[in-house]
Amino acid sequence: MRELSLHLLDIAENSIAANASEIRVSVIESSLLDLLQMSVQDNGKGMDAETAAQVVDPFYTSRTTRKVGLGIPLLKEAAEACNGFLTLQSEPGVGTRLDVQFQRSHIDRMPLGNLADTFIQLLVMNPSIHWVFLYKVDDREFNMDYAEIQEALDGVSLTEPPVLNTIREMVETGIRDVAHGSG
Repeated sequence: MRELSLHLLDIAENSIAANASEIRVSVIESSLLDLLQMSVQDNGKGMDAETAAQVVDPFYTSRTTRKVGLGIPLLKEAAEACNGFLTLQSEPGVGTRLDVQFQRSHIDRMPLGNLADTFIQLLVMNPSIHWVFLYKVDDREFNMDYAEIQEALDGVSLTEPPVLNTIREMVETGIRDVAHGSG
């Protein structure tokens, strides 16, 4: 994967496969601390300690469609190559939290990518999940809680073109304003 947003998509898909009903995705950048932090936290089925330890092994996967699981091991390697780290905490019946940190200015850090498209894709493809998205740069932040949007929609489908266009514009504008210092 060439962009961090695609790693977020992959990790969130793992949360969906773990039957999570709530998934929190956050991306936090600090110019002062020269850090880029990302996390995905879910309330899915969780893993025991042995399984959680194996997740960073590229030759381990719980999927039956292939014999390797490269997403998390590649992300861990990318973080470590940029003076960072990856941690995974999980508990059966409670859920999983994955945190990854990079030196923000590191020359080898892959680009963040299209975070807005990632958020929209996750939301539209999985509207039954309670999504919470946070993107923060220094003291500016965009925070979107899908439960609030569902309440405002009052039963109107998320996939109705005017609704989808409004949400897309809200996400794109929020992320752009935070990234460029307008928010």
